[in-house]
Amino acid sequence: MVDLSIMIEGQDGLTWPRWKRLASEVESLGFAGLFRSDHFTNAAPPDKDSLEMIVAETYLASHTQRIHFGPMVAPISFREPTLLARQAAAIDDLSGGRFILGLGAGWQEREHTLFGHDLGDVTTRMERFEEGIEVVTRLLHSDEPVTFEGKYFQLRGATLLPRPQRPGGPRILIGGNGPKRTLPLAARYADVWNGVFRTPAEYRELNTRLDTLLQKAGRQPGDVRRTMMTGLFFSKDRASLERRVKEFQEQRSELAKLTFEEALRVLQERTLVGTPDQLVEQIKAYAAAGVEELMLQWFNFDDIEGLRDLAASVLPQLA
Repeated sequence: MVDLSIMIEGQDGLTWPRWKRLASEVESLGFAGLFRSDHFTNAAPPDKDSLEMIVAETYLASHTQRIHFGPMVAPISFREPTLLARQAAAIDDLSGGRFILGLGAGWQEREHTLFGHDLGDVTTRMERFEEGIEVVTRLLHSDEPVTFEGKYFQLRGATLLPRPQRPGGPRILIGGNGPKRTLPLAARYADVWNGVFRTPAEYRELNTRLDTLLQKAGRQPGDVRRTMMTGLFFSKDRASLERRVKEFQEQRSELAKLTFEEALRVLQERTLVGTPDQLVEQIKAYAAAGVEELMLQWFNFDDIEGLRDLAASVLPQLA
């Protein structure tokens, strides 16, 4: 059955007390992992507290024992890849091999402008992303000095020391749904592919495409773990679920005039929505489509009771 992990937006008010409590709860409640975004701030004001990703992940490495964790995802647009490779290897070693290095091209214009980083156009982002993945993987995989002459990054006889305790270093996650650029990169480099907000049918189609690309790259389908990040509207009973959905409808003009049942159907297309039994049925549909792990967005950092309810009512049905 599918593993469930929690994913939070770290730029949306994450403080040390909240991070410490979330880490403790996710670990003790039996979730598979804890993931977080890697942003300076949000795409639109207001700006909120945001713990720096590498420091936050280092805390998890030494203050949890079981869960896996990592960024969803670290943008090569402002994470220099040689330093990121060193940091990732160290965190993975410290955690006993539980770190997953999610890598991305970068997309959010506002944070790049505010903090002086060049985002570039889509072509620039993807070219830089591919070079960055190449740099990270070569440094992690090679015991011999590495030379690489790229447009954006260069290595000239570089060796990453100490060598990662795990052969090849931490697992590399590449997220995204793009069939022309993202999936081929996942087929070449990834240990984990993470789809984003797809229906089961859409995920199955992308999953099959990835199998084909892996075989063309000389790899086996089982070489890459299949995961997906998605939203979550969870409540223990129908009445509280209706309240949550209606609150969300008030914030979205395209949903405002829909009945509860109509809004529910729209949300359920690409989001997990419902009471425990409804969620389990939706999760089973994703399992049938090839998903091995779901990263569920948890927006209210202080809703620990909700997190406990989710664990108590859903996780036992997935065991």
